[in-house]
Amino acid sequence: MTPRRRADPAVGERIRARRLMRGWSVRYAASRAGVSHATWSRVERGLQATDNRFMLADMASALECAPGDLAGTEVPAPDRATAAARASVLGLRRALVDIDLTEPPAGSAPPVAELARSVALADALHQACDYAGAARLLPVLLRDLHTETAGPDHAEALRLLCDAASIACSVLRSLGHPADAWLGAERCRDAADAAGDPVLRGHAAYAMARSAIACGSYQRGQTLAERAIDDLGRYLSRPGGPEVLGSLHLVAALASRCRRRLDDSRDWLIEAAELARRTGETTTMSMFFGPTNVNIWRMSIEVDDGDPARVVEIARQTDPSAIPADVRQVYYYADTARALTRLGAHDREAIRFLLTAERMAPQHVRTSPEVAATVGVLLNRSRRQAGGTELRGLSERMQTT
Repeated sequence: MTPRRRADPAVGERIRARRLMRGWSVRYAASRAGVSHATWSRVERGLQATDNRFMLADMASALECAPGDLAGTEVPAPDRATAAARASVLGLRRALVDIDLTEPPAGSAPPVAELARSVALADALHQACDYAGAARLLPVLLRDLHTETAGPDHAEALRLLCDAASIACSVLRSLGHPADAWLGAERCRDAADAAGDPVLRGHAAYAMARSAIACGSYQRGQTLAERAIDDLGRYLSRPGGPEVLGSLHLVAALASRCRRRLDDSRDWLIEAAELARRTGETTTMSMFFGPTNVNIWRMSIEVDDGDPARVVEIARQTDPSAIPADVRQVYYYADTARALTRLGAHDREAIRFLLTAERMAPQHVRTSPEVAATVGVLLNRSRRQAGGTELRGLSERMQTT
């Protein structure tokens, strides 16, 4: 039996304060979130944990705020790199607003070959979870690519713009700015449509679906993914087609899970796994579709209200180093830690996985509401022999205490 997770009273206090600020009853707020009023009341009173990203997201949506506002992660950044990443959001947002393809670009830009190298660098920084580095590079790069779409190499410029906008979308989503990520996904779609490439359109649909889900628009994310799956099915002979299709199956699985349709979610995962057996491990479009990534997605989907023992079982059978990107490996370590925390009696191992995730991707871990909630649960029941000193150090770096 999975032990009851201890709650962080501060989260309950923040939820109660936001509810009272709006003058809502517990019953009304709970109805907006789709949870029972008894559950909402237990959370507010610190009797039930919220280290479940779906419950926290639903409660945040009901209260018209971000999950990080409730989890307490929107505090001064604990290190310079994280602070720089957060500070770069405004510049990245402005660049995405500026690169409207319906408007004629102005000025000049470097040659497309040079811009391609810059896109590769931004991609490498993103894969390493250096969001600050990627976000510093992207605004000028996006504007230069926009300029080049009016030049003689417009086809290549559009492809590169699609890639760069997708990277911007992922960086913004990882930093907790899903609405800005949606704008990045729209720019990715605009470039893909202008290029007339069905595989790029599928890639853009993947970015849009993930951003919609991050915004709490689960049905919209599901619709986008399923529609793109139907459209891309005719182009599987094109390079990248199967990998993008498989990634769309994964995001459809996530959307189904967010809509509390766990059986549908598992069916999408089965289809993704079948495609992955055919493609093997890939790096196409930096989506890293393949058997290992399917397992990591399955872990992320199962860890919330699924079967934590199953998550740990999958983790034991998965070698995350098969994916050459920290941006995917970090989910393996963080979600394994979350599953071990839910199981109980594995706190030392959970802390070890959390610290591995932090060493690999500090900017990612220190801005994650899900990790912050897990650290809070572990702190509430920590003992020195279970790694309390290391855990308190991580908590201080995340500023969750």
